[in-house]
Amino acid sequence: MKILLFDIDGTLILSGGAGSRALTKAFQKLYGIPNAMDGIDAHGKTDPEIVREIFERKLSIQPSNAQIEEVLREYLNHLEAEVVNSEGYKVLPGVKKALDVLSRGSEYLLGLATGNIREGARIKLSRGGLWKYFRFGGFGSDASVRWQIVRKAVERALQMTEFDDPDLILVIGDTPRDIWAAHRAGVKALGVATSKFSVDDLLEAGADAALENLADLQRFLELLEKLSS
Repeated sequence: MKILLFDIDGTLILSGGAGSRALTKAFQKLYGIPNAMDGIDAHGKTDPEIVREIFERKLSIQPSNAQIEEVLREYLNHLEAEVVNSEGYKVLPGVKKALDVLSRGSEYLLGLATGNIREGARIKLSRGGLWKYFRFGGFGSDASVRWQIVRKAVERALQMTEFDDPDLILVIGDTPRDIWAAHRAGVKALGVATSKFSVDDLLEAGADAALENLADLQRFLELLEKLSS
């Protein structure tokens, strides 16, 4: 049994900025802040981390958990329309074919390890027809710290299978933060250079392996076998 934990944004899909627009609308409505996401780098961060950073940088306050949760509820009110109408939304190369192949049989258990809150993850993946592939995950709604999200996903995976010692537990992500979180949680990491970081960047960050994307399915499967040995 191999447990594969996928990041979402920049790994499986690009939302075309839908999440940023939804957060901007949430802060505009609740706090009257225009362009809340300007100057905020969301790559590899959890939704709660991003919201906290906006509070700190744009409002100069340390938000309470209740304030963060309020913003995220308002964010969800805008997210679905932003995703549905996003002209830049796309499923990344090779993703659908890879998930189709990996979901057959019992060799692989597919999950998510994402900074998105759970409902946000569902919305973003549903447009591309990808939500159906994932039976479990760790989400930004479980913890605001990325490695703890990975740990939660692993915990849920092990509850679903009789394998106490899987052949491989692997996080697949597009940023150095994904790699750091995987290693901090005690599992391996495979980088995909489908956003702003190159293969070399991801290997330098400590990825156990890295690919340009998932379009070369045979190479991807070979790496999974190599990493599990």
